Amino acid sequence: MRHDKLERQLDLMLLLAGSRGMRVEDICERLDISRRNFYYYMEFFRDCGFIVNKTSGRYSIDRESPFFKRLIERVSFTEAELIILRRLVEKVDGQNAVVEKLREKLGAAMDFQILNFSTTNDQQAFIISQLHEAIKYKQMAVLKGYSSPHGRTQRDRLVEPFLLMNANNEVRCYEPASGMNKTFKIARIQQVELLSENWQHEADHRRMFTDLFMFSGEERLPIQLRMGTLAHNLMLEEYPLSSEHFVQEDDKHWLLTLDVCSYAGIGRFVLGLFEDIEVLGSPEFIKYLQEKIKGYQIK
Repeated sequence: MRHDKLERQLDLMLLLAGSRGMRVEDICERLDISRRNFYYYMEFFRDCGFIVNKTSGRYSIDRESPFFKRLIERVSFTEAELIILRRLVEKVDGQNAVVEKLREKLGAAMDFQILNFSTTNDQQAFIISQLHEAIKYKQMAVLKGYSSPHGRTQRDRLVEPFLLMNANNEVRCYEPASGMNKTFKIARIQQVELLSENWQHEADHRRMFTDLFMFSGEERLPIQLRMGTLAHNLMLEEYPLSSEHFVQEDDKHWLLTLDVCSYAGIGRFVLGLFEDIEVLGSPEFIKYLQEKIKGYQIK
């Protein structure tokens, strides 16, 4: 009996760590557990130090949880070993099932450690590995010779790197000098100098979130809509990834629940199909739509 319970806990851990978020009812159905047991397991995971995320009613476990980091350090390749293996495998031509499987495994391992050098040169690979180390050990770093967007100026930037983004083409950092979180392009960094000082402003770190409509920001704005058949179908056609945010209410209506960074993208969609969409429980979004409608009337 104890073994069965442990197996369910491990299955739940793998399920939530391998997804972008699942609803409670789907999790319980998949693992054949009760809601009561699910919430018990969530409390147990939190007590054990796992980072349990809940966004728009969907649960997931952050891969940055301390347990996963300790597990990686004990059973995985080092960063240098992964880089060498990945480069060797990428040089193998032709369709080979074994090689393809190895590529998939290396890709998964490198993604788990925030490393993926498939599109980088040697210099950028080294820069990424340095940034990864700064993130891993919570060290401050200097981005040496960082170029401005037009390449007219170069200067060193003292930062606290905390997240590699966009297939490792960007790094999210807190910059003490400006007191702001900023996103830096890897290609504009000449060199990374790791400092012995640890982060001083971790509480001020803010991750960048990109919503379904490709708007980015630090703040998440919750949205819930009731859509008819037309709006539901058009949303799926224009934004296929929205499918995981829908719950069918009846034969002709679907509930869309998600977070956005800006009302602009979802607002354009709602205003274009307002007769087939009902906004639920978001006074700020309703106010935004009302102001947009007033603006159209004035024009």
